[in-house]
Amino acid sequence: MSALNIETTGDALILVLADRQVRIPWERCSEKLASATEGQRSTAELSPGGYGIQWPLLDEDLSISGLVRDA
Repeated sequence: MSALNIETTGDALILVLADRQVRIPWERCSEKLASATEGQRSTAELSPGGYGIQWPLLDEDLSISGLVRDA
């Protein structure tokens, strides 16, 4: 599973998939993201293939399929 785009808001990560959008509260993503600042969360980078997300400032990497499965 891959994402076409991602969006960060104050309270959630939004995954834009081919067929839908999935909104995941930060608390359900990871403890590190739940305790991060909004500025740190906004540094999210979608991998070139759309299969993962990296937060360079937080040294956090999550897979799209894992996030959708747990949502």
